[in-house]
Amino acid sequence: MSTERWTPRVTVAAIIESQGRYLLVEEQTPEGLRLNNPAGHLERGETPEEAVVREALEESARVFVPQALVGVYLARLQGPEGGDGATPDVTYLRLAYAGMADEPIAGRALDAGIERTLWMTLAEVRASASRHRSPLVLRCIEDHAAGVRYPLQAVVTPASLRPPRPDQER
Repeated sequence: MSTERWTPRVTVAAIIESQGRYLLVEEQTPEGLRLNNPAGHLERGETPEEAVVREALEESARVFVPQALVGVYLARLQGPEGGDGATPDVTYLRLAYAGMADEPIAGRALDAGIERTLWMTLAEVRASASRHRSPLVLRCIEDHAAGVRYPLQAVVTPASLRPPRPDQER
């Protein structure tokens, strides 16, 4: 019996819609050029809301303001065999947030690996499913289009998330 504890990788995604189009990023991945929501990993000491704002800024050069939680998704993704013969087998826990985004910040570079941003209709997102980074890209957008929304307060992050600052220690 293995003593190793299984843990999913926690990610956040920004679902940004404007005038019937959704903002996606085109990014380099080990599987080639793929489409994704502006998304990324939760970092230590960060709330999911802070993470999605940071990731949207890094990947789209836009300030994102979360307005609602679209959903919490658990997905197991198995990739192609690596050079060592191992097949990546990763489970992701994704928190998807709906919100608004400003225009891109002039001169701000996109994160390494992000080729460009693009706006797509729901039909175009569906038609490009074979190019998605994961099945969650379409699922989150479809849930958004269906009107699925939960209050931001559904995700609770107590103060214990952050270590005390040195000036707060007694």
